[in-house]
Amino acid sequence: MFRQIILIIYLLLCCTAGASIASESKSNNDLVVVVHKNNPVDKLSKDQLIDLFMGKYVAFPDGKKAIPLDINDSSQLKKQFYQALVGLPLARVNAYWSRIKFTGRARPPQEMANEQALLSFMNSQDRAIGYLPRSKVTKNLKVVYQFSE
Repeated sequence: MFRQIILIIYLLLCCTAGASIASESKSNNDLVVVVHKNNPVDKLSKDQLIDLFMGKYVAFPDGKKAIPLDINDSSQLKKQFYQALVGLPLARVNAYWSRIKFTGRARPPQEMANEQALLSFMNSQDRAIGYLPRSKVTKNLKVVYQFSE
């Protein structure tokens, strides 16, 4: 009887962990990187996104200045984005930016208070680049990258 209870608890924990992983995977599939519809860039690679969002480059492939945008640190979306982009937790990304800012080599992406603020800024600025759930993409934006499993 005791073994059966332990087995049931173990199976429930495994199912919960699997559901959590599936949910995270699904949410990453829903995460997209967008630019204004008037931006000439149609597609970016993951490496190009890493260069833009981690401060290596400050311009799009066409040479025009890019304005990378982040959402507030408390946002689950920001945590998902950096985990999907560079495979690091947000604490490590923030530590990276602390070092880079201290040396003066680059500036972190401009931080927006929330998704709505990001959308408003992107609607008025064709050099901005940001990340959103696919469901929040408007007709004024175009997807240049979609995360996959």
